[in-house]
Amino acid sequence: MKVSELPGRHSLFWKLACLLVAFCLLMIWLSWSWGRYMEQRNQFLSDVARDTLTRYAAEAERAWQQGRRDGVDSWLQSMELREAGWVGVIDSNLQSLANDPLNEQEIQRLTFLRGLDWPIHKKGRPGLRIPFPKDPSAGSLVIELPERFLPGKYRLFWRVITNGVIPGLFTLLLCVGLYRLLVVPLNNLREQANAWRADQLNVRLSSGITQRPDELGELARAFDSMSERLQSTVALQQQLLRDLSHELRTPLSRLRVASESEQGLVQLRERIGREVDGMQRLVEDTLQLAWLDTERSPLPDEAIQIQALWEMLTDNACYESGWPSLQLQCSVQASCWVRGNLNTLAQALENILRNAIRHSPEGGIVRLEGRRDGDYWHLWLEDQGGGVAEADLQRIFDPFTRLDGSRPGDGGFGLGLSIARNAVQRQGGTLWAENCGAGLRVNLRLVADDGVVSPDAIAGKPAPTGASVAPPTFTHPQAL
Repeated sequence: MKVSELPGRHSLFWKLACLLVAFCLLMIWLSWSWGRYMEQRNQFLSDVARDTLTRYAAEAERAWQQGRRDGVDSWLQSMELREAGWVGVIDSNLQSLANDPLNEQEIQRLTFLRGLDWPIHKKGRPGLRIPFPKDPSAGSLVIELPERFLPGKYRLFWRVITNGVIPGLFTLLLCVGLYRLLVVPLNNLREQANAWRADQLNVRLSSGITQRPDELGELARAFDSMSERLQSTVALQQQLLRDLSHELRTPLSRLRVASESEQGLVQLRERIGREVDGMQRLVEDTLQLAWLDTERSPLPDEAIQIQALWEMLTDNACYESGWPSLQLQCSVQASCWVRGNLNTLAQALENILRNAIRHSPEGGIVRLEGRRDGDYWHLWLEDQGGGVAEADLQRIFDPFTRLDGSRPGDGGFGLGLSIARNAVQRQGGTLWAENCGAGLRVNLRLVADDGVVSPDAIAGKPAPTGASVAPPTFTHPQAL
């Protein structure tokens, strides 16, 4: 695996890896340390047993020093009352220090003697040899290990604890950690999905999940973004349906009145044609706005020259509005190239231009200016229409908003600027409005294109993908 293919430092992979590695190291340490401890407990004599047997050896040494063989005999008789097993006292030559010599069975025992520090592996009661504490060369105590001192009485119990209970507890802790790390966030995501299924689109995940830097945090943020997007889309569609049904009532009522009137056939056809055209524009604009708001597939990308695009737009605008071209001025440099979709950007700029023409006085000036701002071009279009109230600067971009109180269809349907804003946002730009000295200024912030410009390019050059885009068509004015 290449270094570039490794997960990021905040990836969930590293958390899981650290957790599993820590668990494995912990189990290895427990197995080693606890195993050694249990080995000592189950294979070696306890401290109490060592102290007792060492005391017996000291007593045998005193008996030998004080009474020689008779003292040893007397001490052995007392030991019969204290210990049930075989007890003897021998010298360095393995000969008995008592008056009675060792028999064959006792001599055979001497070949399997163990020290106090030796491990006890064999079953049964082994024989032990404990030298005299003060003078080991003088003799030793030999004794059959008392049953109460046998190690490993609870070997099965501790084996179950060591090999079963303790690993089970730590595995349970590992499962709890994995549950808190993975399952709890997934349960929250599932609950949000269930809330969506129940039409509760306003439900959001907790900040503890969305602020995580790993993959689950990214998934949670994507869920919240999708939820917000879905909620806004549903709200927009509902609002559009309500507004569309309301806006269609007026032309339908006028059509009913016209059909019941006594007008001539020519006037009636003209009136019906105007109303049908108005309804057609309304439906087309509404569908376009809904498509721009819901469609998120990438548009064909290309370089667009703003100056050439402005010339195309003003030619059509002058023809339809009757304005002379001198009233539509452009101060943008020829080097102003932006990145976007030609049709969509042309539609947005056309809507802004026609809105400026509609609200400017006769003989007014509409001016397009711009400047380079880092990786973006900041363009603004000014009119002389007197502007709007500060409280309405954001509201003018809402669908079906008409601040001039015009009758529906006469001054537009209030969809033009909404379409323009959505079109600009789809291309990675921003659109906002502000009042200037004489009227309204609509600002556009578009991504700049720094590619090599072909000498014969006019309004756009093809994107690197080779996608071709048809030139924009302008059939009707959009409205504020």
